[in-house]
Amino acid sequence: MSVTKGVLLVGGPSKGTRMRPLTLDCAKPLLPIAGKPMIWHPLSALAKVPGLTEVIIIGFYEDSVLSGFIKDAKREFPNIAISYLREYRPLGTAGGLYHFRDSILRPPVPQNIFICNIDICCSFPFTEMLEFHSKHRGVGTILTVKVKREIATHYGSIVHDPATLQVLHYVEKPEGWISDMVNGGVYLFDRSLFDEIKEAMADKTARAAEDPLVQPDDMQKLALETDVIVPLAASKKMYVYQCKDFWRQIKTAASAVTASSLYLSRFAKTAPELLAPSGPTIISPAFVDPTAQIAPTAKIGPNVAIGPHCQVGEGVRVKDAIILEGSTLDQHSCVLNSIVGMNCHIGPWARVDGSPEPESGVKGQISVTILGTEVTLTPETHVRSCIVLPNKSLNKSSANQVLL
Repeated sequence: MSVTKGVLLVGGPSKGTRMRPLTLDCAKPLLPIAGKPMIWHPLSALAKVPGLTEVIIIGFYEDSVLSGFIKDAKREFPNIAISYLREYRPLGTAGGLYHFRDSILRPPVPQNIFICNIDICCSFPFTEMLEFHSKHRGVGTILTVKVKREIATHYGSIVHDPATLQVLHYVEKPEGWISDMVNGGVYLFDRSLFDEIKEAMADKTARAAEDPLVQPDDMQKLALETDVIVPLAASKKMYVYQCKDFWRQIKTAASAVTASSLYLSRFAKTAPELLAPSGPTIISPAFVDPTAQIAPTAKIGPNVAIGPHCQVGEGVRVKDAIILEGSTLDQHSCVLNSIVGMNCHIGPWARVDGSPEPESGVKGQISVTILGTEVTLTPETHVRSCIVLPNKSLNKSSANQVLL
């Protein structure tokens, strides 16, 4: 069996600004989605791929930020090697790959390399992609998703041959509509990818030499999508594998609620042991950390994830929500379509709610309510469709605001 490795691209602290205020206190890859860190979901899927020996995480967070997660992951997935390689500065999605090419290609030398952005929520059909890729033997396979026409230009658009599934044309976030088939942020490449990146680097260097406005720091920065996949598509070396299951980007704090519900529904089929058992208090699917305390008259779910050391009082209602570590929901409070940050305190009869994330991604519109770390709501306060920054105490009701 040919050797396969996985690479997870996590970015760094300058990324994830749209996830604020949640990422002010928690690195984006570690943000709990359905009770597990965001990065855990693709990692656990890679661990199930036959012949996969190693997963390398690439980003520019301090080593200490991810060390605890990697230690736990090595225990949970003992059959694969897991390591973190830190870029000395942001190099772009392809630049980081090329910088660490010797580490990725060290023995056992991989024939196939999965590359995955961690802010993608999907079923990660890695095994099916591998089977498909082994048949066409192009340089790469790209996971594609069919989206509504009105949002297609928000993503990399792909035109492909429906008979051969060969990519004919690729444009990253085009100005006008090209195709409803878009880049899903998951790739499978032959190891010859590094020859293609080397060629892209040489091409960029040559162009930069003719342009006096190019900064030296930009010389090594390469984007996988525009600098590598565009020429690969033009030379007919890319193929598509369509994702027929759920798919979602996790780019905003609101999208984390949607992603959490999608993963919880998947757990019901693939890993029911991760879910809290249904009962008078729990409506499935829901994740409740074993250390959380739930009063017998509370009602939790569906689509709820409650983190460690949370306390949920009598008569509390929680639905379509994420409650992060150490938060307290006092008696008869209510949390719907919201994320409650770490160590928050929701007072008695207080209400935190929002509306579901709009699929069209309307800019400037607040849907899901987000409470940052250590936010306190006094009794009977109602906060609806607001973003609340950390360390605030709210004693009056608010709606559709950013509370600084």
